[in-house]
Amino acid sequence: MPILGAHMSIAGGAHQALLRGKSICCDAIQMFTRNANRWAAKPLADEDIERFRTTREELGYEHVVAHASYLINLGSPDDDLWQRSQNALMEELERCRLLGIDRYILHPGAHVGTGEEAGLQRIADGLTAVLAVTEGSGVRILLENTAGQGTVLGYSFDQLAWLLDHATPAERLGVCLDTAHAAAAGYEFREAATYEALWQAFEGLIGRERLGALHLNDSLRDLGSHVDRHTHIGEGALGLEPFRLLMNDSRLRSVPMLLETPKGEDLAEDVVNLATLRGLIGREEPIVTLTAPVGADSEGRRA
Repeated sequence: MPILGAHMSIAGGAHQALLRGKSICCDAIQMFTRNANRWAAKPLADEDIERFRTTREELGYEHVVAHASYLINLGSPDDDLWQRSQNALMEELERCRLLGIDRYILHPGAHVGTGEEAGLQRIADGLTAVLAVTEGSGVRILLENTAGQGTVLGYSFDQLAWLLDHATPAERLGVCLDTAHAAAAGYEFREAATYEALWQAFEGLIGRERLGALHLNDSLRDLGSHVDRHTHIGEGALGLEPFRLLMNDSRLRSVPMLLETPKGEDLAEDVVNLATLRGLIGREEPIVTLTAPVGADSEGRRA
């Protein structure tokens, strides 16, 4: 069976993300390790670490992944911001180590006008520096594909593969594939043939063994829009068919699949999206959508 879950808020303490996920029957959890919109963070207290670890053990969560805060940009040409981003990344990897989280999802970064080649090199250098300092942490960084908005890098498998080849050590790097970002970046995978072509391209450039997580999001904007806007499963440009294919792909059974769709505090939208995904398991016939529905406009930011 697919390992399905969602991003959960850490309001009230990191352990609350686990409790929220369990309340709606998530198999896996994604969370921040601190406030995602601030540089400064209060150190984790011993009691907070113990409570998280105890709660995780009691609830039986094998698959818990962390997501990087929004301010980090390893592609920045500004030396101060580049170093600050590295420091924040090191701090968050340490928080993962303390909490016992072994996977950490990171947007590669943006070149901010210096060009893609320079930006990619800057990211690779930043990653290598951070990985050296955090050697022995046991935390693996998963580079997330992006929609390619503005000067953001990592929107193609080629760019992700380049980063994996040029940042070291390679064994501490992997990839998180976001379905909405892939569509916005121009990847077509809305029917069986193109779905298989997507994975063949991924296998050839990156390798399936490097896939550490999947983000399951529909795209509010059309294929190739380069606009990063998430919407509910089946309500955007992707429709239901690619999610049916994902739910029934035996090659992905060990990879946690996580929602990042818009939601309120009661998590009702997550409940619906998880039910939609689970309802596709075992469904053999293709789902044909002539015109994919589009949901209401939303930032789709995570709490």
